[in-house]
Amino acid sequence: MNESLFLQDLEQNVRSALQEDIGDGDISVALLDEDKAAEAEVICRDNAVICGRPWVDEVFRQIDKNISVEWFVNEGATCEPGTLVFRVSGSSKHILSAERSALNFLQVLSGTATIARHYAELVKHTAVKILDTRKTIPGLRRAQKYAVLQGRCYNHRLGLYDAFLLKENHIITCGGIKQAIASARKFDPQKPVEIEVETLEQLQQAITAGADTIMLDNFSLDQLKEAVVINNSRALLEASGGYDETSIVAVAETGVDYISVGALTKHCHAVDFSMRFS
Repeated sequence: MNESLFLQDLEQNVRSALQEDIGDGDISVALLDEDKAAEAEVICRDNAVICGRPWVDEVFRQIDKNISVEWFVNEGATCEPGTLVFRVSGSSKHILSAERSALNFLQVLSGTATIARHYAELVKHTAVKILDTRKTIPGLRRAQKYAVLQGRCYNHRLGLYDAFLLKENHIITCGGIKQAIASARKFDPQKPVEIEVETLEQLQQAITAGADTIMLDNFSLDQLKEAVVINNSRALLEASGGYDETSIVAVAETGVDYISVGALTKHCHAVDFSMRFS
């Protein structure tokens, strides 16, 4: 994993979160002694995959670079309820001001990594790769995609700029599957080209036109199996269609290369963490 790619927005993510929470000053901690030191522990209350350490560390760094954070659970590792995740020490005022923003990043990214790990485990007996989508929390695209990788699933394109994904309206506007793929190749020969198809006939057209990846939109299990045979490894096949944990195993077993699952990022359930001064 090229971690630096996913941390490009880190400082801005944290700066925005702190501005949103603290604004022009934390009036509650203004009541406390400026010099009073403290130590606090953060406990995980759920079964979870821990994710978000770079964001937590950056929150405390931006609040007070003298705050010390000691981690007891590795990034991407699992933990049980009651696990001590990290300990923080320094100015009590500054720890309190940073607390909510730090835990917000940790709960969301751990939630994303946890559901990704769940899906990865469901299909680990197959060769399929579970992909995320662009259905992410606004402003946290890179952060959530980082969390997906920590959960042992995989990233689709980051945005509208790094790969072609030609869907129904693109195809109609371009005049057909063959024309859409040719236009993409001409516009940028270096970018991968994926195209969505809704029938086996369209699949054959996309294969003939040389698509790198073909998205099989809402295909039945029988159609997916037939698509794998027709394709014969000439393109990569991605199944898409609102699959969930009850349907994904059967889809994985059809032999497709990828399954895209929007739930990895849009249905994440925040993990429960609590901070207590010791």
